[in-house]
Amino acid sequence: MNDVINAFELDLLRKDFSGKVAVDDVSLAVPRGSFFGLVGPNGAGKTTALSMAVGLLRPTSGTARVLGIDVWTEPIRAKEALGVLPDGLALPERLTGAELLDYWGLLRGLDRAVIKARTAELLRILELEEAEDLGTIVMEYSTGMRKKIGLATALLHSPKVLVLDEPYEAVDPVSGRVLTKILRRFVAAGGTVIMSSHVMSLVEQLCDRVAIIARGQVAADGTLDEVRAGGSLEDRFVALVGERELAGEELSWLGS
Repeated sequence: MNDVINAFELDLLRKDFSGKVAVDDVSLAVPRGSFFGLVGPNGAGKTTALSMAVGLLRPTSGTARVLGIDVWTEPIRAKEALGVLPDGLALPERLTGAELLDYWGLLRGLDRAVIKARTAELLRILELEEAEDLGTIVMEYSTGMRKKIGLATALLHSPKVLVLDEPYEAVDPVSGRVLTKILRRFVAAGGTVIMSSHVMSLVEQLCDRVAIIARGQVAADGTLDEVRAGGSLEDRFVALVGERELAGEELSWLGS
């Protein structure tokens, strides 16, 4: 009998939108301590699958578990272990970063002193201190700053599993390096990261396991080397997803 409890499991997860299947019986298992990359073309079902997996979107059928805990039958226990950065995260707009994290920490049931100490550290490391000193509210944040404060909300309660939808999107290279150090330290300490991304080179640089989703189904899943199959991840991705060729006459007016 296998008693190993994975950090993250999707079991025949399915989502229908008015008869259109967005996620088609997806099953994945992410071992503890993994840095897992989820890749796929636009509209492949990545964000829908992750939204169901963390309790933001109810599945048509199937189950999702975090550290063996069913996300939909035991949501409070599951979400205690989860840190989530969803796509298009909606945040309270008229709070500063520190006020937002204070509010978030109280919702999580953290002690006020713990919230204060962790907030100061997160704002400093994520380079949001200056905005805080100026009293900048979230409404006035740039896209990259919003991504960073969203990551801070995911980290604040010290989760065991991080689920991040496009965490590097709109983040400048310097901040990106800081983010990479944070995530690698998290995994080295025993945490698990599940990250979606369109940037194949980034996934190859960071992840030890990868899944490719296409047309709502898992097209490949395994270690990075298993999925790459001797080539690059981008080549394997294109081979599985299909490459769109331009006919000779298409866009012929460009540059004329």
